[in-house]
Amino acid sequence: MTVGIAVHPDKRHLFDVDERVALFADAVQDLDGVQVVRVSGLVVHACKDLGCNVIVRGVRSGTDFDYEVQMARTNRQMEAIDTILLAPSPELAHVSSTLVRQIASMRGDVSPFVSPRVLEALEERFRG
Repeated sequence: MTVGIAVHPDKRHLFDVDERVALFADAVQDLDGVQVVRVSGLVVHACKDLGCNVIVRGVRSGTDFDYEVQMARTNRQMEAIDTILLAPSPELAHVSSTLVRQIASMRGDVSPFVSPRVLEALEERFRG
């Protein structure tokens, strides 16, 4: 399994893409056969280069679903890549990176939402 960490040119990230790759790789280090890679450009092009034919994405809400279906249809038309959409467990459906970033920036406890290494990175980032 390959996990692609993509660069979104219109999105502001707390951690740059290389930091996010390292953090995700740390979170999945105990899983056999999982590689984490940086994706530049279109995800469907990266899928083709990596020999992947399916994208797995999470959806938290109807708004996410509408956007992801549009993207899935586009990806299928561009490169014949299928997309599987997964819904989160109800206890985590409300969690977003924005929410975690806001709580962490005000020194709140985000440990229920992130891996230990991400928690450490957030604490380092907002220390001071």
